[in-house]
Amino acid sequence: MKLIHLLRHAKSSWDDPDIDDFERPLNKRGHKTAVLLADYFRRQRIRPDIVLCSPAKRTRQTLDALRASFHDVPVTCDRRLYDAAPMTLHALLAELPRRCLSVLLIGHNPGLQQLALALSDPGRENPERPRLAEKFPTGGLVSLSAPIEEWPLLKDGTCTLEAFIRPRDLDPAE
Repeated sequence: MKLIHLLRHAKSSWDDPDIDDFERPLNKRGHKTAVLLADYFRRQRIRPDIVLCSPAKRTRQTLDALRASFHDVPVTCDRRLYDAAPMTLHALLAELPRRCLSVLLIGHNPGLQQLALALSDPGRENPERPRLAEKFPTGGLVSLSAPIEEWPLLKDGTCTLEAFIRPRDLDPAE
């Protein structure tokens, strides 16, 4: 069994219209959400074997808040994750070594949402799936379990959607 955690970066700032999209930082709400996510990771004992992170500033800042929860976990910042299509994300997962049991992928929409929906079993009744199909907000986290031994065997529609956490689930003030 493999575990896949898909995290959309926390809320970013649009204050400076001249800043390149790749360089957009988190805004105040995004920093708050990232701290709430770090607390959630600690409470749920989520500790991936590896982190794959888009090198965009907002994804790296989201990761920075989580690092205290798993400071010694290897991180790969891969340019292919920036604004990636679901096929690209799927291919990156297929490259993971067999010994890796869990991964945290920090990236962007719409690719993350599309990947989560593609991987999750549409026939398995789960109240989280329609919510995920409706919206995968910034700071949203999807956790999937995959009944595979090797990452290249990962197929669409075969994963169980274990959790879908939105920032409002972590903070009633959201």
